[in-house]
Amino acid sequence: MKVDMSTVTKIKKGLDIKLIGEAEKTIKDLVTDQFAIKPTDFIGVFPKLLVKEGDTVKAGTPIFKDKYRDNIVFSSQVSGKIKEIKRGAKRVLLEIKIEADGKDEAIDFKAEDPKTLDREKIIQKLLDSGVWPFIRQRPYSVIANPADNPKAIFISTFDTAPLAPDNDLIVHGHGEAFQTGIDALSKLTNGKIHLNIDANATHSKVFTNSKGVQINQFSGPHPAGNVGVQINKIDPLNKGEVIWYLYPQDVLAIGRLFATGRYDASRVVALTGSEVLRPAYYKTKIGAAIEPLVKGNVSDTEKRFISGNVLTGTKIDLDGYMSFYHTQATVIPEGNYYELFGWALPGFNKFSVSKSFPSFLFKNKKYRLDTNYHGGERALVMTGEYEKVFPFDIYPMQLIKAIMVEDIDLMENLGIYEVDEEDFALCEVIDTSKTNIQEIIRRGLDLMRKEMS
Repeated sequence: MKVDMSTVTKIKKGLDIKLIGEAEKTIKDLVTDQFAIKPTDFIGVFPKLLVKEGDTVKAGTPIFKDKYRDNIVFSSQVSGKIKEIKRGAKRVLLEIKIEADGKDEAIDFKAEDPKTLDREKIIQKLLDSGVWPFIRQRPYSVIANPADNPKAIFISTFDTAPLAPDNDLIVHGHGEAFQTGIDALSKLTNGKIHLNIDANATHSKVFTNSKGVQINQFSGPHPAGNVGVQINKIDPLNKGEVIWYLYPQDVLAIGRLFATGRYDASRVVALTGSEVLRPAYYKTKIGAAIEPLVKGNVSDTEKRFISGNVLTGTKIDLDGYMSFYHTQATVIPEGNYYELFGWALPGFNKFSVSKSFPSFLFKNKKYRLDTNYHGGERALVMTGEYEKVFPFDIYPMQLIKAIMVEDIDLMENLGIYEVDEEDFALCEVIDTSKTNIQEIIRRGLDLMRKEMS
């Protein structure tokens, strides 16, 4: 399919945060036998365990299911043994750790051409194999309901977050599996499949040659790569409507399921960040342990390990595991220090949005940022700064306040259905009040989901 270069959706509001530690464009194999599935990765899921410690599993073996939607199962990504079932306070299920045996055995779900199957059979195969959780929905950013008929499916092929992985590199050479995944997804909606690409990047033929999709081009700063922004500009959500979304490596997993009959949980993960000595891409499986990924390849400073990017990722310990939906690991310095009269210093190496420091003059400068708040939490005040980095036609401050007071009607009127917490990540970065805005947005989304169910 030839891409029409004349039609580009330009995102003008946003902010690119340039950091040191971009991954080198090479893909290496990661050798590890430690993996985990974390039920906490899945919003709104109440896990019902299906295995016990010591059980032998194959790739595709059900590990747990959703208590209230028992057709949605979560499968082992490798063959091996259940090493540990970790619980937290009130016996909340935190992790199911799996030790791989290296045999790569998998349950056979039968290879089939999705073009020959109807919608029900495709959905059933996705559910039985444990591949269904890759498909999520807006509103609420939860696992899609198989009973719904979405008005469209969105696939964002690029990520504009700091140090984000290059999906063009990752999918290169996997065009057949990607197209098979698209063929399967095309049976799940009567609407369009929107394949969204970066107008300023060199496009992979895997994307531009895809059949059965509408290719849309986007340009502009972060969050141009966020699927929520793309939905807002192309096919906005109204109350009662549902859109499904996923990402390129999710499409590959679906394609491989139909091509091989196996649940293939392969993942290419970008190891990034200023504290990584040799940032690169690593081929592994979903939920890989972080320690083998960073061993011998990080600085000696006190560090923070993040599954995901610095804006929306999850803090994990060195003995932790990558989250189900993340394809990036980031290592940055901890910021547990105080700086006397820091506001009065020249600040040539300090990142500044408000032009408080002269560093704003160097547009292409890359920074070694840490986790320091550079100030304490204070009153939430109206500054007008959020609107500079928030590209939705929504009043962000008013929506945040409506969530805080749990005004359901006002939240609806202010566009709660169109957003996700990641869409407010930049607002959180520039917020002078140091408010945990993403947490507030998630609380609002969960409240709406509860009220509407």
